[in-house]
Amino acid sequence: MRALGPNTLAHLQSRGGLAAYALVWVEARNRTSGLVETLGLWTGAQDRTFTIAGQPRAYVGAGGLAGVPPITMQVGLAVRMQQLRLAPVTAEVVQLIRGYDARHAPVEVHVAFFEPRTRALIEEPTRVFKGYIDAINISEGVSGGESACEVTVASSARALTRTLPLRRSDEVQKRKGGDRFRKYADISGSVDVWWGQRRRT
Repeated sequence: MRALGPNTLAHLQSRGGLAAYALVWVEARNRTSGLVETLGLWTGAQDRTFTIAGQPRAYVGAGGLAGVPPITMQVGLAVRMQQLRLAPVTAEVVQLIRGYDARHAPVEVHVAFFEPRTRALIEEPTRVFKGYIDAINISEGVSGGESACEVTVASSARALTRTLPLRRSDEVQKRKGGDRFRKYADISGSVDVWWGQRRRT
């Protein structure tokens, strides 16, 4: 069940008008430096900073995030797939696709509720989805046509489907401070070793 804040619940119960906007936060790796870069996009018209879990996050508006289809909540450990529509012509989206390694990058989707008359933020945005980028599909339109970028994200339950070798491989261990304990794990048992004696010829 989606947990809404008390101010949002009170506003919904008052049955007044409501303006809701989607926020997408991505943490991808820079292909050049190898550092983790963050990118925030939202469906608002202007750039804005939102406070999420006590930390300020800058979100770029004006069309980078074209839309987020309705998110269906469900109970259980099933991996849920969600689509995000981005505008491939904006500089921020181009940087995400070309400049960053967005494969399996962590993604969070929030919804921000505003009072429609005063345009004031009712409460801290509510997280409605958390997961990883699964695939990016770019459709380039013909001359004079429209291009589209559709990002498929998998819910955080995807982490439970990782096999044991993936979590304990040499590649994964190297990321933990250069640990090379499993450097020869893939050939373990296939190479003969003689201890304290000569090999018989």
